[in-house]
Amino acid sequence: MKHIRLILLLLLSGPAVLVNAQDMLPYTTRLDLTSLIIGFILVIILLLLMMTMTFKKQVDSFISFYKKQHGSTPNTERFKTNVKNLTSKQITELIKFKNEVKKNKKLLLLCFIPIPISLPNIVAAQKAPVASQNATSNSIWEQGPVIITIILLLLVLLTTAIVLIIKVKWSINSKKNKLKQKEAIDLADYLKSVPDRSLRTIKNQKESLDYSLTHHELSGTLPTADKRGLLHIRPEAGLPIVSAKKKMCSDHTIDPALSKVIQWYFISATFWLLFGTTVGEYLGIKFVAPDVDSLSWLNFGRLRPVHTNAVFWGWSSLGMLGLGYYIVPRVSNGPLANIKWAWYALHCINLSITLGSITLMMGINNGGGEYREYIWPIMLIFGIGLALTLSNYFITVARRKTTEIYISNWYIVSALSFFTIVGLVGYLPQWQNGLGETIVQGYYMHQAVGMWFMLFTLGIVYYFLPQQLNKPIYSYSLGILAFWAQIVFYTLIGTHHFVFSAIPWWLQTVAIVASVGMVIPVIAGTTNFLMTFKGAWYKLRDSYTLPFFLVGIIFYFTGSMQGTAEAFRYANLIWHFTDFTVAHSHMTMYGIITFLLWAGIYSLIPQLTGREAPQLTIGIHFWLALIGLLLYSIPLMYGGSLRGLSWIAGEPFVDSVSLMLPYWLWRAIGGTLMWLSHLVFAFNMYKMIARPLPSLAIEQTAIDLLMKTDNKMHDN
Repeated sequence: MKHIRLILLLLLSGPAVLVNAQDMLPYTTRLDLTSLIIGFILVIILLLLMMTMTFKKQVDSFISFYKKQHGSTPNTERFKTNVKNLTSKQITELIKFKNEVKKNKKLLLLCFIPIPISLPNIVAAQKAPVASQNATSNSIWEQGPVIITIILLLLVLLTTAIVLIIKVKWSINSKKNKLKQKEAIDLADYLKSVPDRSLRTIKNQKESLDYSLTHHELSGTLPTADKRGLLHIRPEAGLPIVSAKKKMCSDHTIDPALSKVIQWYFISATFWLLFGTTVGEYLGIKFVAPDVDSLSWLNFGRLRPVHTNAVFWGWSSLGMLGLGYYIVPRVSNGPLANIKWAWYALHCINLSITLGSITLMMGINNGGGEYREYIWPIMLIFGIGLALTLSNYFITVARRKTTEIYISNWYIVSALSFFTIVGLVGYLPQWQNGLGETIVQGYYMHQAVGMWFMLFTLGIVYYFLPQQLNKPIYSYSLGILAFWAQIVFYTLIGTHHFVFSAIPWWLQTVAIVASVGMVIPVIAGTTNFLMTFKGAWYKLRDSYTLPFFLVGIIFYFTGSMQGTAEAFRYANLIWHFTDFTVAHSHMTMYGIITFLLWAGIYSLIPQLTGREAPQLTIGIHFWLALIGLLLYSIPLMYGGSLRGLSWIAGEPFVDSVSLMLPYWLWRAIGGTLMWLSHLVFAFNMYKMIARPLPSLAIEQTAIDLLMKTDNKMHDN
């Protein structure tokens, strides 16, 4: 019973419980290492069980189909069933074929000539070997290296099961298509010899298929009216819980080659989102069980920058660049300058993040501050990717077929230009000695957020928000005001992170004044976006992208204004170095950047592929991410404020640690919900991008074979 309670706690709060969170629990239910491992093993076993059920469903479906093909039911009975499934168009083609045969009796002989059919070259997929798990004794639970090895083996087993199911699905589908091809050939032969009496029955079937009601049999042609307001008239039925969302329209004008590279940017970004946040979840495990592993590569100090850099440079940057590759040529009314450069940039950025993650786990890092832990050769590869992208965008804008440069391109090209400066300042060593390094760190860290992520993302919003609302942006002038105000003020605010430090007092004051000046672009931008919604708020009900935009805009205002408030000296004295800043960073980088990126991706991919994710899973993704973010940030802001006041009052530091324990638990719950939303987002990406498994239609294939025979008759 004790273990059941512990497992339920683990599943509810997630593995990301932070420092000494087990001290919050009664002694009898304290979360120990054994319970943690048992919980993880049960979760993996549950996933394996779900994989097994999916595998069994696929096999049962194939067995049922195989028995149907090779059972005791006569072929004639099966063919009659197939004939009943013919559509009106297929029946028309069948009747046309039979009439051609009647016109020329000589051609009837050709019906008995074997038809050369080129069967598809289907290679049966090999089944991956299923790993076996040896029974382990309880003694290993106290051995860290053995425990982490078992968990990694279980993860490998889970990955193997997923790959196996995918291969089996393709193999079964290929075998099904081969059987359907054979049955289609037999059905075609049967249809050639259908007697006239049966053909008349088929014609009657066509008449019944072609008949349709006028939908005015029980009413007139006048529109529905309710002068007294007694009726609730719905134009169409929606889902039983929420209203049905409007479908996206495919963009058939985009270059397929450009569409392909954009999709791979999104695929790479999604991978790094899952990788980075999964590393974050594992870091939470190490807070609960520090001895869960003894591998130097999995040391907390090495994994933490792996997490932050993967989500910064992998997820956010690649997601922004992918959207930019669509927006820049679109608003320039011309083609992208060089698609090959886009591929080279993608490879460079992926390579840099891969090498950076490996070197960080090896203990090789820059050591110069937050978000610049990658050593300079690796960051140089990342910079080459951005340089290729900037050149691509700049040449595309220069070759535009429009007179003006749309505001989205102002923001996007400026973001790339500014990050070139930020990267050089952050990595060139000439001025990074003593306090100079601290000042450079404040500049690099804050400009990376404001002049790279924020500037680029705002350019994305200026394109996709009007597109999704089907109306122009409220004010072009407000957009330009916000653009120049951000450039003027944001470049000066980096040192407000070092108030009360040894940095010159005047430099701290400049950063505070500039932070107050950031109110201008924030209010201008927020007003512009919300006023664009004016007169179109009803579209929120019918769209699954606009809620993401709205949440991102709200967090843009609240998170940015919160940053201004944090810059004041008294507020900085309370909140700095507490968990309040952790909440603030997630409200901005997650609440603003990530939500707006999701909005852009959900807006664009259906236009590129013509496929949409299920409305239910998009809703699950939205609410898990939003609720998780709120549960993560609000308790940390409240607890961080209490902790800062505790420090000002001179209370012992350990008391502030105990004070934060319940708020860290809420952080764990919220963080786990956010991580789960990323898994749902990855599933939605798969549904939008992956092509469905090809399935052969027996009836249509048989009719196609007949039409081929008819064409050969005419040729002869």
